[in-house]
Amino acid sequence: MLETTIAAIRPADDAAMAAARELHGRLTKPAGSLGALEELSVRLAGLAGACPPPLPKRAAVAIFAGDHGVHAQGVSPWPQEVTGQMIGNFLAGGAVVNAFARQAGASVTVVDVGVATPLPAGPPAAASVLDPAVPRLVVASVRRGTRDLTVTAALTRDEALAAVRTGIRIADELIDSGADILLTGDMGIGNTTPAATLIAAFTGADPLDATGRGTGIDDPTYAHKVAVVRAALTRHAPDPTDPLGVLAAVGGLEHAALAGLILGAAARRTPVLLDGVIAVSAALAAAAFAPDAVCAMVAGHRSAEPGATAALRHLGLDPLIDLGLRLGEGTGALLALPVVTGAVRVLHEVATFDAAGVAEK
Repeated sequence: MLETTIAAIRPADDAAMAAARELHGRLTKPAGSLGALEELSVRLAGLAGACPPPLPKRAAVAIFAGDHGVHAQGVSPWPQEVTGQMIGNFLAGGAVVNAFARQAGASVTVVDVGVATPLPAGPPAAASVLDPAVPRLVVASVRRGTRDLTVTAALTRDEALAAVRTGIRIADELIDSGADILLTGDMGIGNTTPAATLIAAFTGADPLDATGRGTGIDDPTYAHKVAVVRAALTRHAPDPTDPLGVLAAVGGLEHAALAGLILGAAARRTPVLLDGVIAVSAALAAAAFAPDAVCAMVAGHRSAEPGATAALRHLGLDPLIDLGLRLGEGTGALLALPVVTGAVRVLHEVATFDAAGVAEK
């Protein structure tokens, strides 16, 4: 599945991008006046191979959840049980991601790819895969949390591959059900530590520049967290040209599954709106598997986690919004969704100078 997915990923369509740029030059607005929205719409045209690209009408958030053996190193003040408890909150509709998803009319799919503790009972099954009214749970657990990456590899290669395949399968399922844009979400206490390690591994950033405070830690804990990331890199010496090996050595199950989701979306020429630092660390792995997968990526926001900026710079992506967010769940991606829709709507609905009878300069 991974090999065929990678083989299906193609570069952006140059002709469609040129047509989008030419159309922008004829619309009733000064050239370049919409700033980054113009280039975003051009990129989406290149992904779709059409000008204008399809309007993103049916958005689907996929929240991948997993736990982490490195939690035993004291990198987070939150107990590991919170991962499972928050899944219950997602399924009950009580989290921030649910509020933002309701506002956007987006469906929410929660995927247990490696939660360590038993999950609470969920709500009745959703009427459909993309039912925006009822969050959906998919149980696809590879193992109950990763191993401690300071002691041994977090995952075996087979476990990492299983998680990547899960992400690809979820992307296919959502797109086959009618989703025309996917949004990344994540949940996992301690998951910013493997995210920082992945970012350092793929970008070469110093652990001090790749590591943030996650859910909020004091200075001594932060210094310890940086040391944990540095020790993991020293122990495993991950090779960025071997993305599956990097994910296995220092990643998390949700990171691997998110990489799969991104690859699956890219193979289907469907945009994937990235959330925060967990998503962009996974995006680095996806780009290492298939560089042209970046064509499908849209950076929803700039996370307050410093590693996110390093990852976005490495990917060559500019975030659409910068609000100091660091919640995860998919919240920043959902807030950026109307910006993406607006960028595409311009190409569909704004009149040209000729059609509107407006004189050009």
